[in-house]
Amino acid sequence: MKIDGKTRTCGLIGNPVEHTLSPVIHNNLAQMSGTNLVYVPFLVQEGGLAEAVKGAYQLNILGMNVTVPYKSDVIPYLKEIDALAENIGAVNTLVRCEGGYKGYNTDMSGLFRAMQTEGIHIKDENVLLLGAGGAARAVAYLCASAGAKKIIVCNRTVEKAQEIVREMKIQMEETDIVALALSDVGTLAEESFLAVQCTSVGLYPNVEDVVLADGEIYDRIHTGVDLIYRPYETQFMKLVKAHGGKTMNGLKMLLYQGIIAYELWNQCDVTEEQAEPLLQKMKEEMGIYE
Repeated sequence: MKIDGKTRTCGLIGNPVEHTLSPVIHNNLAQMSGTNLVYVPFLVQEGGLAEAVKGAYQLNILGMNVTVPYKSDVIPYLKEIDALAENIGAVNTLVRCEGGYKGYNTDMSGLFRAMQTEGIHIKDENVLLLGAGGAARAVAYLCASAGAKKIIVCNRTVEKAQEIVREMKIQMEETDIVALALSDVGTLAEESFLAVQCTSVGLYPNVEDVVLADGEIYDRIHTGVDLIYRPYETQFMKLVKAHGGKTMNGLKMLLYQGIIAYELWNQCDVTEEQAEPLLQKMKEEMGIYE
């Protein structure tokens, strides 16, 4: 890769950022497409977010990804915000505009695109969301927008799930969405579910943990999507598979949120032929060969 005076810079801001796979996506895309661009991670310490965004603009940085813990905190420092990101309440992509950056959320569009490539559909599905944090809130919005038949937000603390339901009823009042305590999941009457695991339970190194231990409900989960990608197969996914269901982890979501960000920065379209080798490179970076 040739770096010269015309090279544009993109990057990632967050804390921590050392183990990110995003440079694999963007630097390989730039090389494949012949774009004079480099992508690097930037560690932003607590209290330094405002200065980081301002400094990135002054340094002529083309665009940034935003990861934990700054996806919501970054919003006050933006010049503009896309409607989807505003409704979700989280930004993961900054695109340079006049006087600052415009914030987008490519996580949910990335998840939707990833699910489509796996033949997983949301429309007319009963969706069981496990968790009630920021990720679950965003996935609830995606599912409502994509035409889910019913959304059940299931959480150990039911009050947090009820908060998501209240917010969704304000934004999309026609949505059939309910809150449920995790301990009551066995009382659900629906025959089958698309389940999305939105918590950090099962994340490396606690790979044996699972948010939903009820074995019987797995008989009714036809598809289980886990937003975690380390480990590559979570305990939740193993249980779904053991009961005959289909599974998907979060690696493709990571890939496609990155691809959509790259498309926004460079005003281009990335093909599926380009996406496939990127996924393989990400797996190799994780030590996965299949």
